[in-house]
Amino acid sequence: MKDHFSHPAEEALDRYIKATNTHRFSEVEKRLHPNAVYYFSDRTCSSMEEIQTYFEHAWSVVKEEVYGAIDVNWLQRGEQQALCVYRFTYKGYVDGEFVKGHGRATNALSKRKGVGFSYMSI
Repeated sequence: MKDHFSHPAEEALDRYIKATNTHRFSEVEKRLHPNAVYYFSDRTCSSMEEIQTYFEHAWSVVKEEVYGAIDVNWLQRGEQQALCVYRFTYKGYVDGEFVKGHGRATNALSKRKGVGFSYMSI
């Protein structure tokens, strides 16, 4: 992404993407609000355990996945909350074959004392 951010939520999105690309949920979890909810196309995950299981399964299917965000549109950037929509991209290998794709994402972020912005729902 970029090196200069005009709002702390932009930096939070960048850190989230970098954490996702480590393929270690312990890194992703640091970026998530404890009450995070994920609305995936095939499932809703409303606990940290469910989210972790979903991420780890995805990483086991798409090897060497690289996740990204393009066309980020910040709908709201406040003192305590932020909301953005973007197109996500991914590329990696499934069964040894290179794949890539994209989709849409909506992210709601909430500021937590001592932590900064973290993800509530995606």
